[in-house]
Amino acid sequence: MNKHILVADDDLHIREVISFALEKAGMRVTLAEDGRQALEHFAAHSIDLLVLDINMPEFDGLEVCREIRKTSETPILFLSSRDDEIDRILGLEIGGDDYVTKPFSPRELVARINVILKRTIAKPAATNQLQHGKLSIQVEQHAATWNGLTISLTATEFAMVQLFVRSPQRVFSRDSIMNGAYNNIYISDRTIDSHIRHIRQKFADAGCETLIETVHGVGYKLTSCQ
Repeated sequence: MNKHILVADDDLHIREVISFALEKAGMRVTLAEDGRQALEHFAAHSIDLLVLDINMPEFDGLEVCREIRKTSETPILFLSSRDDEIDRILGLEIGGDDYVTKPFSPRELVARINVILKRTIAKPAATNQLQHGKLSIQVEQHAATWNGLTISLTATEFAMVQLFVRSPQRVFSRDSIMNGAYNNIYISDRTIDSHIRHIRQKFADAGCETLIETVHGVGYKLTSCQ
């Protein structure tokens, strides 16, 4: 079945460009011209991923994301006119998976959407469960727990945590994280660092103060936080 993408942007031209690119890639597309309409469509349809413009009338993209995150972990990619909004876009209280800055390449947008969608599909593994101390990951269910407490992770965050748990002794450079969790789609170091901060905060809230350690000058590694 084709993936169903909800695109919300108040610019008709941008909606048409994105819709054409996604349909050409074999995806179904539902369009919304403002945040209120986006929420209505999300409630009425089975949506696999949302593309949300930050600045929309009625409800902006961040407000739409906050509302959706109350009940769903459906992946969200933001469109932003400002690169320096990244911390707000990918913030812990927001729960975005990725962002693209306007003006953007439709080909890059489709590539990033495909990467996110691949992370939400269960892949064959030697075992469905991965364990690291009190951290437990159910691969096929895309679920993570710490000491029995459920940790709500976005698709991107889950992919990164799974990458660390599969090689708990390895120090991952930002390039290796990009290759392993983003399938070689280029993202900035700042984006990776932002996701790491949010992962740390979520586990700290559950009682693990330092899940991921910074190895200065090299990258990141999983700790033995118990």
